[in-house]
Amino acid sequence: MSTYLILKNLHMTCAVLTLLGFSLRGYWMLTESALLQKKIVKILPHIIDTLLLLSAIMLAIVTGFYPFVFGWVTLKVFLLIAYIVLGTFALKRGKTKQSRTLFFVASLATLFAIFAVAAIKPGF
Repeated sequence: MSTYLILKNLHMTCAVLTLLGFSLRGYWMLTESALLQKKIVKILPHIIDTLLLLSAIMLAIVTGFYPFVFGWVTLKVFLLIAYIVLGTFALKRGKTKQSRTLFFVASLATLFAIFAVAAIKPGF
């Protein structure tokens, strides 16, 4: 299997794990579950997201698809920043449950937008 396919499969796997993990943590936030405070729940997302980011950087190097050169990659980077900010407010910094819920929905929408851009790779 080529380096590109290994990196792409790792990246896609981590992206799905990020979606599933964030969705689960968001559900636990909404239901006020004590599971959200478990040590593994606080550590594992950072490991997955680090692998996701490293595989993205390696894919950019292998393919030559760099931000500010390819518009769709630039869009993914900006959406990623928005997802991180929104996700932080959804799970930690939101003052009320209602605001955390709105941030959670916005975070998921942003994450799905990242997935859509990756699938479509619009040429702008």
